[in-house]
Amino acid sequence: MAKKKIAVLFGGQSGEHEVSLMSAKSIINNLDKDKYEIYMIGITKKGEWYLYRGDVEKIETGEWEKEGIPATMGASTKYRGIITFEDGKNGFYPIDVVFPVLHGPNGEDGTIQGLLELLDIPYVGANVLSSALCMDKVFTKRIFKEAGLPTPDFVVVYRKEIEDLEAIKKKVEHLGYPCFVKPANLGSSVGITKVHNEEELPGALKLAAKYDRKLLIERGIDAREIECSVLGNENPQASIAGEIVPSNEFYDYNAKYFDGGKSLLLIPAPLPDEKMEEVRQLAIKAYKALDLRGMARVDFLMDRNTGILYLNEVNTIPGFTKISMYPKLWEVSGKPYSILLDELINLAIESYNEKCREW
Repeated sequence: MAKKKIAVLFGGQSGEHEVSLMSAKSIINNLDKDKYEIYMIGITKKGEWYLYRGDVEKIETGEWEKEGIPATMGASTKYRGIITFEDGKNGFYPIDVVFPVLHGPNGEDGTIQGLLELLDIPYVGANVLSSALCMDKVFTKRIFKEAGLPTPDFVVVYRKEIEDLEAIKKKVEHLGYPCFVKPANLGSSVGITKVHNEEELPGALKLAAKYDRKLLIERGIDAREIECSVLGNENPQASIAGEIVPSNEFYDYNAKYFDGGKSLLLIPAPLPDEKMEEVRQLAIKAYKALDLRGMARVDFLMDRNTGILYLNEVNTIPGFTKISMYPKLWEVSGKPYSILLDELINLAIESYNEKCREW
């Protein structure tokens, strides 16, 4: 049987560029080379696309950029694949499935998904609308509330409003302190600050505003951080849950990727059976409320005092690094990394076929 041609897209222009490189390296190393012909497509921070044919180890270091061949994916269904520009000649490589490993804006927010819809190529993960909703933390939380799912109280402010600090302080009064200030459209905890009092609020707002025009201010909860992986299309499955015990006050960007393993990942999470099942069922409800497909990692906060679970956010392209929760949770649930990747690719094809099906 002919190998499926899989394009792995990595890099991108968001603040999570380096995380994407780590995830892509891990995915490429774990894809079954007997089943797949792999095309590595890197996007620089400037938005330049390259086909990379070199050593996978150079992806994480960024050295791949020096060896890449200029490339693009047009919006014409006549060319459902990769177009290259090398030595004055154009090349074309048809693709069966695209695996986007682009975290954050211009990758996880529906933009790449829209391009792939125009190209009419199957792709791993959520569709345009669901990707956009999950990228924007404010809209995600509004969907949760509409669906009757628990999520911490919040207010929204915009970059232009932060000069009127007194007005923002009044908005935050009913949330109380501590609270969290977050860019609405970014992942990996980039730009997030835990604010303990009014004095810390201006700095937190300025930091978040560097990354987004829309800011989310969320009630702080003395909570355990619980995560659950979900896989599937119309009939999703949930993994066992894991718990993160961060080395810092909360699981920020440095704690996630650069703390040298000081943060603890507890798999499975030390929860009673009934609470574990509650996490899994709530993760599936959130997944369905957002009309997701393929995969997502659902993040929870569990109040240390009451045990109440709150939905925090949903990641439609979760980290796939060697320390990332999404593949680790599935591995402990009985689904090895390479099998997980097989299933994600098959789910992409299933979703594409369902979309094209004539009734």
